Parts: sequence; C-alpha cells; structure tokens
Amino acid sequence: MNARDAWEYASFVITALGLPVAILFFAWDQLKERDNEDEAAYQLLSDAYNEFLRVVLAHPDLHLRTNEPLLNPTTEQTERMLVIFDMLISLFERAFLVAFKPRMSETEARRWNSWDDYMREWCHRDDFYAALPLLLRGEDPEFQDYIRRIAREERGAPIQIG
Repeated sequence: MNARDAWEYASFVITALGLPVAILFFAWDQLKERDNEDEAAYQLLSDAYNEFLRVVLAHPDLHLRTNEPLLNPTTEQTERMLVIFDMLISLFERAFLVAFKPRMSETEARRWNSWDDYMREWCHRDDFYAALPLLLRGEDPEFQDYIRRIAREERGAPIQIG
C-alpha cells in the first residue's frame, strides 16, 4: 500500500467514524446548552419568587405568611393585599408558561413541583382563594385551568370566574 492509498483509506475511516462522532458531540453539546438554559430560567423564576417574598415581608401587617387571613382589613390593606396577590398570580403564570409541560423529564418535574407546591400553599389561604376570580381575569386559559384545578383539589370547591 502506497502513501496515497493510505491517505485515501484514512480519509474514508475519518469520514465513516468522524462524522457520526462529531454529530453525537454536537447533539450532546446542544442538550447541555438546553439544560443550562432551562436551569437559568428556573433560577430567574426562583429569584423572582424570593423577591416576591421580600415584598410579603415588607408588609407584615397583612399576615400573608400565616394560615389565618387578616380580620377586618382596612381599605388600604385590602388594596395592598390585592396588588401583592396580583404580583403572585403574574409570577405563577410566568412559571407555568416557562416551566410547565404536559410531559416532563425527571429534572423538569422536580423543578415544576416546587411551583405546584407554592400554588397549593397559596390556594389554602381564604383571602387568596376568594380573590382568584378577580386575579385570573385575562390570564392564560391553560394557566387558569391549572390553578382552578389546584384550588379545587386543595379546597374541594370550584372557582367561578365572574
């Protein structure tokens, strides 16, 4: 075998093996990049929820982290509470649109379950639950269906949009 034949044979081997290996590495790299993007989106949502909790902490008179609703809130307290609930619904909707999928990987499901837990926790609150018909107006229909189902599961009663 002369040098030219050896080079030709080597080019066939490289083409036959190298191209599939390069495609596999490219696909693996794309998958890693997609995972990194998903993790970054999840982190941004987590940071937004932490910011929301800072707002809650800045309004201790509203008793938003207790299980009991505020008795006889003033007009100003009711207004602040509705604004805070509106912020929360917007955050929940954003999380739903970004992170929820009917079929999820284990990692995606683990991330989503945190949001599902938050939604369930807030649906337990009488004041939040009572405000849901107002809060859900104009929101994404699939998100509305999802949070209504959660509220029904947690509270045992459907939410009527008025």
